[in-house]
Amino acid sequence: MGNPLKIVIVGCSGRMGHALLESVFADAELVLHSAVDRSENPHLGRDAGELHGKVSGVKVTADIDEALKGADVLVDFTRPEASMLYLEACQKANVKMVIGTTGFSAQQKQAIEIAAKNISIVFAPNMSVGVTLLINLVQSAAKVLNEGYDIEIIEAHHRHKIDAPSGTALRLGEAAASALGRNLEDCAIYGREGVTGERDTSTIGFATVRGGDVVGDHTVLFAGIGERVELTHKASNRATFAIGALRAAKFLSNKKTGLYDMQDVLGLR
Repeated sequence: MGNPLKIVIVGCSGRMGHALLESVFADAELVLHSAVDRSENPHLGRDAGELHGKVSGVKVTADIDEALKGADVLVDFTRPEASMLYLEACQKANVKMVIGTTGFSAQQKQAIEIAAKNISIVFAPNMSVGVTLLINLVQSAAKVLNEGYDIEIIEAHHRHKIDAPSGTALRLGEAAASALGRNLEDCAIYGREGVTGERDTSTIGFATVRGGDVVGDHTVLFAGIGERVELTHKASNRATFAIGALRAAKFLSNKKTGLYDMQDVLGLR
């Protein structure tokens, strides 16, 4: 690969930030270029490697424009409002971007698509290699189980997650819907309460669980008469997302512009 890829990590003191730092420090093809967090964060000015028992020589900063100077790829697992600010800054600095943030509005997603005409971006609700494979398996299963099977998606996450259903659950729903020639917006059911009547066989249902420190569990259930097919992925720690995100960063190293997802990164299409 030549010189190490210079990585900027935003939200560096958060749960995903820690996982990303650990993975960057462990990868000889990558180097931590900058570590960014909010202006009120108590870690500002401290060495980004401190909590990992390392001296990185990179101090945590809130100055995104300064952090992007000379960088190759910014990796973002923050929140939509912050991601939009980082997106704008990356365009100005001509820095590529990996976006693992979820909970974007339709307008924000459109802004990402437009930005990809100027810089290259990997945008995926889940950077896990296993989840990316699961999306493919769901598409294949939906094509085969296209009649007589009800589709339900169950997801569980930690108590701190602020959006529901998860971006991954929605992506799995989109995969199933597209395989069946449907639009998820037209067939999704996000909640049931009271006398709901019989289930509409054309719908895709979602159930959300929030609690404790669950990293991320997703199950797609195809329920037929006399049998059920369940496709499940369970993440036991955030390292899987960090490793996938940094794999995506390497994928972008020779891409000037364009919008990609983990299917592209893994060569699944």
